[in-house]
Amino acid sequence: MEPVFRWGPGPVEVMLILFIAFIVLVVTAIKVFSFCRIFSKAGYSWAFGLLMLLPMAEIVIPLVLALIDWPVCKELRLFKQEQSSG
Repeated sequence: MEPVFRWGPGPVEVMLILFIAFIVLVVTAIKVFSFCRIFSKAGYSWAFGLLMLLPMAEIVIPLVLALIDWPVCKELRLFKQEQSSG
């Protein structure tokens, strides 16, 4: 009797692949939602958070957020200048 060879994944492997894909999708959705909220609270358009779907954006976007002057901070600085001069 010859051994039976399978050339594709079995049902357990398919379920594992689908489970991992679901987890990756959930984590990506949480990451994009979080960055959309961060951008909107920083004073930018929330749509910038969608850039997190790009591969290199995971490295670049947090650095950009850490190093640039946020519009909210600019408005606060202007408000404080108006309060101190007036």
